[in-house]
Amino acid sequence: MGISIRRALPDDMEGINSLLYQVLTVHHNGRPDLFKANVKKYTDEQLLEIIRDDSKPIFVADDGEGNVAGYAFCVFRNHEDSNVLTDIKTVYIDDLCVDEALRGQHIGRSLYEYVLDFARENGCYNVTLNVWSCNEAAMRFYEKCGLKPQKVGMEIIL
Repeated sequence: MGISIRRALPDDMEGINSLLYQVLTVHHNGRPDLFKANVKKYTDEQLLEIIRDDSKPIFVADDGEGNVAGYAFCVFRNHEDSNVLTDIKTVYIDDLCVDEALRGQHIGRSLYEYVLDFARENGCYNVTLNVWSCNEAAMRFYEKCGLKPQKVGMEIIL
């Protein structure tokens, strides 16, 4: 299988939606108190809008036959005119997923490295993301990629 990484197109919506369900299932299984079952993060209209938005690029891993093997949803962020934060440009990875049937083939690493190169080419200072602590496989993956905790969200359930 010859994987290539490219910007998502409207024709990729079905494959992206399939992966969005997979991501939600992982989150629902880990935190059913927070995540609903059998839903996806975006409506088709919202997803199409994001695909067309240059400030929120989505990259897909294409299997060479037009099938989406994985994706990375990205968002440009910066803190212009903040009283406390420096004016740096960041690419935030809002979501990164590889089809569960294709994991272990370094598709996730290829997507991640593509995002790093994209961020560098766009003058970004860093790449950031959030990961749910119940998603241990994702945490291990990101640590293997060299990411380190930047901040930690904490909670108490009442």
